[in-house]
Amino acid sequence: MKVREMRNEVLGNRVVKALESRNMEAYYVKTKEAALAKALELIPEGSSISWGGTMSAQEIGLTDALHKGKYDVYDREQVETREEKEKIAHQALNCDFFIGSTNALSEDGVLVNVDGNANRVAAFAYGPKNVLLIVGMNKVVKTEADAMSRARNEAAPINAQRFGVNTPCVKNGSCFNCKSPQCICCQILITRFSKVPKRTKIILVDENLGF
Repeated sequence: MKVREMRNEVLGNRVVKALESRNMEAYYVKTKEAALAKALELIPEGSSISWGGTMSAQEIGLTDALHKGKYDVYDREQVETREEKEKIAHQALNCDFFIGSTNALSEDGVLVNVDGNANRVAAFAYGPKNVLLIVGMNKVVKTEADAMSRARNEAAPINAQRFGVNTPCVKNGSCFNCKSPQCICCQILITRFSKVPKRTKIILVDENLGF
């Protein structure tokens, strides 16, 4: 085992225990393939499923597998009009499973997410029966304050650049706490405990996933 793998396994298992102490269900796996297998193990066939923009779930092959499997999938990318996309975003709030990742995760199990339209953080907070997050170890940071910094100064600028919006962080590479009409940090969600036991399920992966 390589030294970095050793470190990540020790840290990952500690983060799993921290998440479990916060009423969440958590797992640590070493590969994308193992993450995909665990995710499909957790989602019963016939489940209704949706997601926001989640590169991590795409990178492990989960979104493709769900489209090919025996599931009722609501995917905004499969429709064309704004009205259809908004309808699916609302349908997602009543799904059995909402798939996603997180912008940052502290070692003691606190999730921090920023959102523009807020459909993603809304689903994380309330609605879907289960929230399943695929989280690369690259998103684990020391403290909640570090998680907030990562979400706003790393994840947000990269995603803003990916979306092609015109915000200060796109031009400068970090958050300027802007009030731009195209701001993708309109809502900030800190998740520190799962009111419903095991509603939030997290698969930590020893891979660099997402942003």
